[in-house]
Amino acid sequence: MARRHTYRVDLTWTGDLGTGTSAYRAYSRNHELTAAGKPPIPGSADPGFRGDATRWNPEETLVASLSACHQLWYLHLCSVAGVIVTGYQDAAEGLMLEDDDGAGQFERVTLRPRVTITADSDPAVAAQLHHDAHDKCFVARSVNFPVTVEPDIVRAGVAA
Repeated sequence: MARRHTYRVDLTWTGDLGTGTSAYRAYSRNHELTAAGKPPIPGSADPGFRGDATRWNPEETLVASLSACHQLWYLHLCSVAGVIVTGYQDAAEGLMLEDDDGAGQFERVTLRPRVTITADSDPAVAAQLHHDAHDKCFVARSVNFPVTVEPDIVRAGVAA
């Protein structure tokens, strides 16, 4: 039987500079994401859309969600399969296309996890588990664009 999970996030726009949205340049795109018991996430638009480059934008958080979901599934599957992971870093990248009218969509996201496993862990199993993690990732299963995974498996203490 399927279980339902509900996620609640509050967004508060903090960008009223005194005249609201009276003009395109009259307001900030800044906002704050909050959820009960967690630190706030400062958000804005991409700098190309008049956003603050020091804050997270929705496109970055989408790519981050895909990366984190894959990583969490991967670590779980490795722990079950006896593959011991001692390091995990991902250089995830998303490509979004913007139409002439300002609308747009993601064309693809590529995850590039670099995973360090112990010398006695099986690198072939470690590689296969990336496919399994991708198949299980809730976020990747929910988007309508390709998400590819290009893993690099490194065995600790084994010369390349």
